[in-house]
Amino acid sequence: MPRAIFLTGRPGVGKTTVLMKIVEELKKRGFKVGGMISREVREGGRRVGFEIVDIYNGTRGVLAHVEQKTGPRVGRYRVNLKDLNEVGVRAIERAINECDVIVIDEVGKMELFSSRFVDAVKRALHTEKIVLGTVHLRAYHPLARSIREGRMPNVKVYVVDERNRRNLHLVILRELLGDKP
Repeated sequence: MPRAIFLTGRPGVGKTTVLMKIVEELKKRGFKVGGMISREVREGGRRVGFEIVDIYNGTRGVLAHVEQKTGPRVGRYRVNLKDLNEVGVRAIERAINECDVIVIDEVGKMELFSSRFVDAVKRALHTEKIVLGTVHLRAYHPLARSIREGRMPNVKVYVVDERNRRNLHLVILRELLGDKP
């Protein structure tokens, strides 16, 4: 049984939605869940950035935004390393220390600019805890590639697509829990 399960797939296919269905079911079953997720920020129907949310306590930060003035550039966005470290990395570290399940959404191009984020993900993968995450389909960082290409022990990767996204959470829960969800 894998300790870590990552989802990959094209942008917008539903990776975070599948992940959150798993998280909600694990919470119902009494698991203490922590970590971070990334969400789109839209204004006037147009994506203008991404926020980071600590799923344990609800703390939010800006991951990247079109109006961010400093930080590494990814497409039309600049990455806010301060919030990534203070909200996202701190959420992963708290989950490593205090939770049963560590959520990392996502191991992507923006997040991988932070060496603290990379270190936190590596630490999470070396715990005995359940790790649930998403990994960007085209992030070329060595960590993202090793996760996506299945070169890490105890890590399993599922590709989310239009055909499997409705029931994939049930398959993963069965694998994690060893029973029918």
